[in-house]
Amino acid sequence: MKLAEALQERADLNHRLEMLRNRLSLNATMQEGEKPAEDPQKLLAEQDSCLARMEELMAQINLTNSRTMAEGKTLTQWIARRDVLKLRIQSLGQMADCASRIAQRATRGEIKILPTVDVPTLQKQLDDASAELRRVDNLIQQQNWLTEL
Repeated sequence: MKLAEALQERADLNHRLEMLRNRLSLNATMQEGEKPAEDPQKLLAEQDSCLARMEELMAQINLTNSRTMAEGKTLTQWIARRDVLKLRIQSLGQMADCASRIAQRATRGEIKILPTVDVPTLQKQLDDASAELRRVDNLIQQQNWLTEL
């Protein structure tokens, strides 16, 4: 099994577990004299099975990521880099949006609001970080499809 396939299975399990949590909640109580729509014990057993498989997959994925090298770094390091780039892009984008807003003044006597940063420079940093994120993400995806779990 390729690492990418394991990641897809993990995503499917996450979705399935979310659905099971909802179904368990819906069947946790019932009116006296009625039957629940689904047997909570069967749902719990299915959940336990999914959780056991999830635990196996997570351990295998993490071990594979820590052993797989690409451009001198492990996949774990590349994933950390990708996550940090996403945080940086989010922060730079929010700052650029705020600095780009121009406050409307009705009269010359009103307080003038000015940006504290150079917006074009900030936008260039944002563009550079976005380009690096695409490169890192492509590298990770490529390794995911080349690497055996």
